[in-house]
Amino acid sequence: MTEPTATPVAIPIDPEWQEIREGVRRICEDFPNGYWVKLDHEAAYPAEFVDALTAAGYLAALIPEAYGGAGLPLSAACAVLETIHEQGCNAGACHAQMYTMGTLLRHGSEAQKRKYLPAIASGALRLQAFGVTEPTTGSDTTQLKTRAERKGDRYIVTGQKVWTSRAMQSDLMLLLARTAPADRVRKRSQGLSVFLVDLREAKGRGLELEKIDAMINHNTCEVFIDNLEVPAESLIGEEGHGFRYIVDSMNAERILIAAECLGDARYFIRRAAEYARERVVFGRPIGQNQGIQFPIARAHAETAAAELVVAKAAALFAAERDCGAEANMGKLLASEAAWHAAEACMQTFGGFAFAREYGIERKWRETRLYQTAPISTNLILAYVAQHVLGLPRSY
Repeated sequence: MTEPTATPVAIPIDPEWQEIREGVRRICEDFPNGYWVKLDHEAAYPAEFVDALTAAGYLAALIPEAYGGAGLPLSAACAVLETIHEQGCNAGACHAQMYTMGTLLRHGSEAQKRKYLPAIASGALRLQAFGVTEPTTGSDTTQLKTRAERKGDRYIVTGQKVWTSRAMQSDLMLLLARTAPADRVRKRSQGLSVFLVDLREAKGRGLELEKIDAMINHNTCEVFIDNLEVPAESLIGEEGHGFRYIVDSMNAERILIAAECLGDARYFIRRAAEYARERVVFGRPIGQNQGIQFPIARAHAETAAAELVVAKAAALFAAERDCGAEANMGKLLASEAAWHAAEACMQTFGGFAFAREYGIERKWRETRLYQTAPISTNLILAYVAQHVLGLPRSY
């Protein structure tokens, strides 16, 4: 008997979705650096920016047409987020809606999709919160402590989440909780379940939020859960299989974040190259000096290489083939390319890079996040060592 043929995968050489990119650029033009600086000072949410993207349909790119979305592949969502960052804006206020779609679309019931997706697509509901990380377990997701116990037609949830961005601005939250104790399952990844929690009903009824004052304005917070009652129909898929479901979101998350990093890198490279051509010191453009040229050129080369891996990861995801290695490596390479480009840009602008009016220091702070989240560089290296190279598990 012959084995089934895997879905063919084609990787584009040129950037895709030019019409989408142009449309997003036009929206970004209405939100210059001054808009983001003001939000930074006030630690405020960019509601107007998110509303503009929603009204144009870009945040519904991954939602099927049958539910009011565009029904586009992950590469289209990548184009949206990459362009936002390339134009000097930030998609942190809305990108969760895209990467949580994998769990809901692939594993949610038809009733859940019909109940929530049209409202999410129209902007009537916001799905922006992803409740996974906990204070005591961090990236060790399989050891999380939040518990959900079935009681008749409801689950009783108790626990705590941290670094849950946008929960205060979201109507819905994708929540990962343990429904079977870790000492009663064969594998660490078993016994976890995913719930789609309606925050409008949960706040003040067993769920409380506390904002975290952080280096970047991602509107992140801690989530305190104490005997929260969640309807049984909020469970996505089967009880106990949530870790496998959430991996879909995590792979999409890494690919989409990698696209944002590519956008950041291109923003820094463009700004640095422009300034290096125009800035004259000691009677010559500073871009004539190799000490200025080489870091910018190297960042450009790193970005071009990272782009290919990210494109491959998106193509594999769309074909529903295993993309764990490519998603992780793409995120690592793109985040490092962005950080090297940010450093080159800071050095090129010199003292002016620290002036908020130029936008460089804000973007420099924002892109540094991706060395740590949504997964740290070291954990990606550990993943590649174990799952790609076959080395012994290190954690």
